[in-house]
Amino acid sequence: MPMTKSAGGPQGAVDLKLDLKSSSESAKKLQNKDSGFLDGSPSESPDLETTKGITAFQTLVHLVKGNIGTGVLGLPLAMKNAGILMGPLSLLAMGFISCHCMHILVRCAQRFCHRLNKPFMDYGDTVMHGLEASPSTWLRNHAHWGRRVVSFFLIVTQMGFCCVYIVFLADNLKQVVEAVNSTTNNCHYNRTVILTPTMDSRLYMLAFLPFLVLLVFVRNLRALSIFSLLANITMLVSLIIITQSIIQGIPDPSHLPLVANWKTYSLFFGTAVFSFESIGVVLPLENKMKDARRFPVILSLGMSIVTALYLSVGTLGYLRFGNDIKASITLNLPNCWLYQSVKILYVIGILCTYALQFYVPAEIIIPFATSQVLKRWALPLDLFIRLAMVSLTCILAILIPRLDLVLSLVGSLSSSALALIIPPLLDITTYYSEGMSPITIIKDALISILGFVGFVMGTYQALEELIQSEDPLTFSNSTIFIQ
Repeated sequence: MPMTKSAGGPQGAVDLKLDLKSSSESAKKLQNKDSGFLDGSPSESPDLETTKGITAFQTLVHLVKGNIGTGVLGLPLAMKNAGILMGPLSLLAMGFISCHCMHILVRCAQRFCHRLNKPFMDYGDTVMHGLEASPSTWLRNHAHWGRRVVSFFLIVTQMGFCCVYIVFLADNLKQVVEAVNSTTNNCHYNRTVILTPTMDSRLYMLAFLPFLVLLVFVRNLRALSIFSLLANITMLVSLIIITQSIIQGIPDPSHLPLVANWKTYSLFFGTAVFSFESIGVVLPLENKMKDARRFPVILSLGMSIVTALYLSVGTLGYLRFGNDIKASITLNLPNCWLYQSVKILYVIGILCTYALQFYVPAEIIIPFATSQVLKRWALPLDLFIRLAMVSLTCILAILIPRLDLVLSLVGSLSSSALALIIPPLLDITTYYSEGMSPITIIKDALISILGFVGFVMGTYQALEELIQSEDPLTFSNSTIFIQ
């Protein structure tokens, strides 16, 4: 079963982007050669093994991995934007709703697989067949647009992830370089560290561009799996060290606001959705399980673990650093070589993950483009499109070099559609003609409305923050900090 997204995430399914060239993808290429690229179905789960089936434990590990990315590092600032009480409660609710929407998608996909006697069903397929089952004639006649809408938001989301990664890379490397002269081996000696100014963070982004171009020129999935493994290891080690750091010396939290301003709460929404937006992971995972009947339990368990991790890192990070919290908690770590190494490890991990996230939109756009030219021009066009796409993500990152706003903007603008708006509407179109209880319809409508309101308010607030900044292009998350 090909996959429609990942990330995310947080963020978005960072590590499930690599390693699968499934039979479903091959079948779709045969079926859809003449369709537009927004009708195409990418190989979206590149990190799943091409075995006959994976165990429940392996499914759980893949599910947890697919949710852990840069989003978790921005959650402490998200807590600040919501309040020390409202933040954890809202994050808990967001985790529950996101998990519920994933269950809806799985249930609808299973229904259409059984009804149409198909072995697999991806996100785009499921939405298209859901519209075909709608009682509305207009929706049935335009059902093919369901796949195109999903593909569009998938491209926007994945390209947004890539922009987030570039900003993250620049901010963290800039801080390491600027603090190198004052970095010590003692992580407990308190003193104020003043960073030595270096070049602008936008120049750091440009410096990463050649390396990113080389990475995205790797077109073989098996070769990219090496980068996936490296990213997994570096991020796991980094998260352990970060957690060990933030649980030490938590000050009195009585001065922290219980509920923050409603305007900043919109930014919290975007970051939270960005972190949880890995709904595309669930269908390929469910398809690869040896015993798919156990998947709903595994999904609930996995999302419970992810939500608990997000609550811990987000709440403890905000309690530890208070109003001084940065866009990424790595930027608050003490200036000793242990914690500087964490930033370097995460830079390596995110650099490797960029190619994995980039693979998804590339697999949607490039096959369609190369099918329109002669075979001898296919490879040059392939490489040119890759170069253009990676350059576009770098340009967008340079235009919006604030990590907190990029996280919120991507989460609100595109992730909310895939994670919160579409699944409840899919539930209604799929089952309405068979009879649905009014309570279920109201519940689905409320979730979609919540997602739409977050989509509008989060996007508006992130853009307003950029416009109201005196010079939004000069913002940097590398600042003076206390060791």
